[in-house]
Amino acid sequence: MSERPADAGSGPAVAAGMPASPLVPGLYLVGTPIGNLEDITLRALRVLQSATHILAEDTRHTRRLLDRHGIVTPMISCHKFNERAREEEILRRIRTGEALALVTDAGMPGISDPGARAAAAVRAAGLFVTVIPGPCALSAAVALCGQTESRGFLSEGFLDHKTAARRRRLQELAAFPAPIVFYESTHRILKLLDEVEAELGPERRLFIARELTKKFEETVTGTPAELRAHYQTRSLKGEFVVILLPRQPPRAPPGSPIL
Repeated sequence: MSERPADAGSGPAVAAGMPASPLVPGLYLVGTPIGNLEDITLRALRVLQSATHILAEDTRHTRRLLDRHGIVTPMISCHKFNERAREEEILRRIRTGEALALVTDAGMPGISDPGARAAAAVRAAGLFVTVIPGPCALSAAVALCGQTESRGFLSEGFLDHKTAARRRRLQELAAFPAPIVFYESTHRILKLLDEVEAELGPERRLFIARELTKKFEETVTGTPAELRAHYQTRSLKGEFVVILLPRQPPRAPPGSPIL
């Protein structure tokens, strides 16, 4: 079965000497597991198997996934440092009939990961681009947090590496009325807790998810001080999704009139 848009024609001819793909020529943004290699859809496996090439953030990392499922599609390196340089090659390959699957090391391309630039370039050129949805640390953590049903949430991705910019952004977000989601590395998670405490107050609560879908998955909620104490006795390995919970209104003392 072809991945074909409703208004697609037969597409350009395949370049000489290249095996035909059952997929329509274009770019396929494929979601891949964020930890557990079983978390991949049947459609994603079919697209990875059928694509002419796979654009991979790290070919060595993606090889593990492909080997697990017996996929031998050739790969091309495409990461944040060369994505811009790859744009013309991607367009050329699609115009000559190739179906390109784009994957990152984990999760959905374009969400705090490479892929957005390539997708925008293909769309701007009037070529076919589609998405094969899959796992995402952002949505997984939001679901586990259980705090977004009626208020939605804001995704900030990674904060700036520079301390002044990080603190300034936290100040700007202080009164935001819904949960705010950040990605953070093992090297800066304790720094983030210190910054939240300094800029937003010691009582501000956070939900943190680590190693999602993996054997040692962990979620914990608390104030910066409580979380700092928690992590001082544990390994800081893995990737962190941090959800800053909305500021709670001050509690009225017992017996106060309801206004």
